[in-house]
Amino acid sequence: MARKVSIGYQEFDDMIRGNLFYIDKTGFIKEWWDRRDKVTLITRPRRFGKTLTMDMVRKFFSIEHPENRELFQKLNIWKDPYYQEIQGKYPVISLSFSDIKENSYPQVRKKICEVIVDLYNYFYFLTEGALLNPREKEYFYQISSEMEDSEASIALRRLSGYLYKYYGKKVIILLDEYDTPMLETYEREYWEELATFTRSLFNATFKNNPYLERAIMTGVTRVSKESIFSDLNNLKVITTTSEEYGDCFGFTEEEVFAALDEYGLSHKKQEVKNWYDGFTFGNHTDIYNPWSITNFLDTGKLQPYWANTSSNHLADVLIREGSKDIKIDFENLLLGKNITTQIDEQIVYDQLSERESAIWSLFLASGYLKVEKVDFLEESGRTFYSLSLTNKEVRIMFENMIHGWFADYDSNYNDFVKALLQEDLKAMNLYMNRVAAVTFSFFDTGRKASLRGQPERFYHGFILGLIVELEDRYQITSNRESGFGRYDVILEPKKPEDKAIIMEFKVQDTTDEKNLSETSQAALQQIEERKYETVLTSKGIPSDKIRKYGFAFCEKKVFIEAGK
Repeated sequence: MARKVSIGYQEFDDMIRGNLFYIDKTGFIKEWWDRRDKVTLITRPRRFGKTLTMDMVRKFFSIEHPENRELFQKLNIWKDPYYQEIQGKYPVISLSFSDIKENSYPQVRKKICEVIVDLYNYFYFLTEGALLNPREKEYFYQISSEMEDSEASIALRRLSGYLYKYYGKKVIILLDEYDTPMLETYEREYWEELATFTRSLFNATFKNNPYLERAIMTGVTRVSKESIFSDLNNLKVITTTSEEYGDCFGFTEEEVFAALDEYGLSHKKQEVKNWYDGFTFGNHTDIYNPWSITNFLDTGKLQPYWANTSSNHLADVLIREGSKDIKIDFENLLLGKNITTQIDEQIVYDQLSERESAIWSLFLASGYLKVEKVDFLEESGRTFYSLSLTNKEVRIMFENMIHGWFADYDSNYNDFVKALLQEDLKAMNLYMNRVAAVTFSFFDTGRKASLRGQPERFYHGFILGLIVELEDRYQITSNRESGFGRYDVILEPKKPEDKAIIMEFKVQDTTDEKNLSETSQAALQQIEERKYETVLTSKGIPSDKIRKYGFAFCEKKVFIEAGK
């Protein structure tokens, strides 16, 4: 009989005692302990079992609950007598920053301090008897959400010392989702304050802590060492490109297919692979996200699960407000192509608005992109990564995001698309100007003053919308020219009754072009001079079924003319 599939459990003991669907990942305990790294930072996308794994580690090592022993007796870790011996032998401090998503630095700082207060309340039994001297007890009682930075920074180290006194064993510290507060700060102004506070806390907890046995930190990203890890020279960092722990987070294809067999869904293997496969950790390919697989086993329905579990707001902002080059690369990704870039896995958040590679690095760490190929250039010592969208689920997530850009701001976008398909030039001009007036600033919000006022931000976003709206009826391709503001788009119909469309976008050059009509005529002239229609006629589409349009831009004004 198949085990019960339950959604949302992150407590290891509940899953085991309840005989719920669970894939044995206790091999992580052995791999981590055998490596003997003092502090391990592991980055994985959200909903990849980080929290469940941390709870598993806590339940395995915790000295407080000897009854946890029974949880592991039927799992892989119990096959090794050494691990039977060390189970339940260490004090464990376990905390999470996953809920720290406040709007200001004082609120974030207070929430972190409250997490520490909760730990002190949990270990309140340490104050009983004469274990702690009066001064230590006084400090214990004074821990609060309003404590000074100096007190907060050493609170976890002192708690480690108290536990060492009580048990005579050094502690294991587990910090889950350490970077959630950092991810929330991107659009706010308190990054430096938060970095300073966490740097001090992490230094005292994970480096200058004589009572620390070992520690694990998990998160989505590796925040730049210069930001918060500058003092931690004992940190072993595991990212999505690292070989270690490659199959410990997420489900392997073998595990997924076995689960489908268990639940009578063997006939869905290829569809499940198309939707949810694609994650790569080190040299481990064909990794599936656990959240989508578990939900599919529960419902039997193929739909986005992982991509819709939490806000994709940061990804939305970075693409929408990104430069034309960011949008062009993203266009290629939506069209099923790869992009090639360098990757810096030390995410520097204040560079996200300045460096394209920082954005793609964040997207890779977040699970939106996967590595297709790695090229190391020996002469320069640089490594380039060929990246693509991870799978169908991620693609749908981004398509829905782009659709929302226009749906949330102005219905005239859909009206423009209808007018385009109906060859109604007057309506096209009317609706396109309305769309531009409403959404121009929505795309044009670059943080650097020099990046503002670039119409390319608008019309590259507009093209992404076209790709999403018309992908069922048209094969959309584009060619970027070297000249300023030039961008042609070809819509090749998938059905013979539809007409092909060529669009050329051009920003007005006020030194040569007196008005937008001259600019649109120049765009149409380029279509003819470059013979764009040969791409279509060579595929058997007759010239009389090809429509040509020149789009002229000047700030928020748009003028469209049709060619012959």
